Amino acid sequence: MKIISTHTWLQSLPLKKSYTIAYKTISSTEILFFEITLENGIKGVGAANPFPEVVGETPAQTHRHLQSDVVQRLKGRDIRHFLAIIDEMTQHFPDAPGTVAAIDIALHDAFGKYMQIPVLEFYGQKISPLPTSITIGIKEIADMIEEARAHYHAGFRVLKIKTGLNVEEDVERVKKLSEIFGGKMILRVDANQGYTLEQLQKFIKETANVPIELIEQPLPAKKEQDLLQLTEADRKKICADESLLNANSAVHLAQTPQPFGIFNIKLMKCGGIRAASEIALIARYAGIQLFWGCNDESIISITAALHIAYACSNTKYLDLDGSFDLSRDLVTGGFILKDGYLYCAPGAGLGLQYA
Repeated sequence: MKIISTHTWLQSLPLKKSYTIAYKTISSTEILFFEITLENGIKGVGAANPFPEVVGETPAQTHRHLQSDVVQRLKGRDIRHFLAIIDEMTQHFPDAPGTVAAIDIALHDAFGKYMQIPVLEFYGQKISPLPTSITIGIKEIADMIEEARAHYHAGFRVLKIKTGLNVEEDVERVKKLSEIFGGKMILRVDANQGYTLEQLQKFIKETANVPIELIEQPLPAKKEQDLLQLTEADRKKICADESLLNANSAVHLAQTPQPFGIFNIKLMKCGGIRAASEIALIARYAGIQLFWGCNDESIISITAALHIAYACSNTKYLDLDGSFDLSRDLVTGGFILKDGYLYCAPGAGLGLQYA
């Protein structure tokens, strides 16, 4: 079954409300949508919004790549060869994971529809559904508590707190949230590269009595060796995000002694489902657990991440809340949110429908 056309467009989508992380405040997001059509009328859709600060690719560059002659030459290719096509696109765009992710997701969606099976069924489900965390940006404690209460009443039981601007205030925030929600909500923190080693050690020491599940990317990328000064028990709770971009960095970080006990896989960092599965395999053989994260993303790419997350036996954590922040989306379906848990929606491919 051949591909007969491709189509891409860039959409700027405002968020429901802005939020602050360690290095910027975010109020909107630019998402690339990519659609392929097969000769029998089946359409597969992908999406991408790379963070240039992390991967060096801008949405504008992604848009240009998806309009290039290389991508236009997908016309006439057989969808049954979709994995080989993804490998070719990875070679053509080695430093553009957003570009490859959009193509990869669209091809997976179209192939699943062609085969009349979910993408998850193609890979094989390995674990039961998990709860996703819901994220709160850096803000005053009173505002953070109010937002946490709203999330609790909405059914979420895992809270991720953005930190990294002021370690003393971060300690106070976490302690206060634990005091109010202790035993009711699991707490995770994400410093977004905002700490020095000394600040991280201070945070760990002063929150030793707080049940924090994990700490995401506390130090800047390239400072991974500094983490080896922590105890092995502390390193087991440290999650690599900006330090982990692709399979090459996964191999490096998997070497012993390991600075991280958890890998945060984002399709926008690595280049889609196929690349994510490679990182997951490296992590599995190294005894490293998986945490699946996201940017502010369309339901399309969030669903793609969910399918491959449930196909990996070492998946332990979900942080796939990026589509909740969008004021609107181009699709519906994909996943079902119930009591904070994410379930893959029924349907072939990624189970999506245009809104």
